[in-house]
Amino acid sequence: MRKYRAVIFDLDGVICSTDHYHYLAWKQIADQEQIPFDETINNRLRGVSRMRSLEIILEQADRSYSEEEKQELAEQKNEIYRSLLVKMTSKDVAESMQDLLKQLRSAGVKIAIGSSSRNTKLILRQIGLGDTFDAISDGTDITHSKPHPEVFLIAAKKLGLPAGDCLVVEDAKAGIEAATAGGFDSAGIGEAATASGVTYSLRDIGELSSIVIP
Repeated sequence: MRKYRAVIFDLDGVICSTDHYHYLAWKQIADQEQIPFDETINNRLRGVSRMRSLEIILEQADRSYSEEEKQELAEQKNEIYRSLLVKMTSKDVAESMQDLLKQLRSAGVKIAIGSSSRNTKLILRQIGLGDTFDAISDGTDITHSKPHPEVFLIAAKKLGLPAGDCLVVEDAKAGIEAATAGGFDSAGIGEAATASGVTYSLRDIGELSSIVIP
């Protein structure tokens, strides 16, 4: 009997990568505010919410920002980011991921997205996967970002399945922490492969098929 009835994928860094677009948008905001910002700081933003990302960037600022100013900066960043997303196409999805999604569907395994991004549906449309998933849980559904498990718990609820029947796939350590907190098994790729509590460490996303479809 198959152990997992569904796979819940993080979006950014797993299905596709928008890291570069996030970086360019945050860099524009940081330069505008004359705040130091580089790839090292950017790496701290992976897997966390927009407002938390802004707080991390503002640690380098030489003045304090009001909540109103922070909201305005966050909205500016999102507008820049969304304008960059129109460059995305189906070519931004690796062939190995395309194949994996087809294999899971053919095997009757449900597939879902669990992402903190409020732009999830836009990105999925841009990369040609708008109608691919059985459920989408994203930043518009949640009040708590990862490492809180809310986004994955909502995805499982939308699938009509308990956490124990779902495998979460993540590339960020905060995502593995969220999966563990929610009672999910997890598969980590990239930095998440070495995260504390990860159930399976993947070198390549293609390895997932042998775990879910024995």
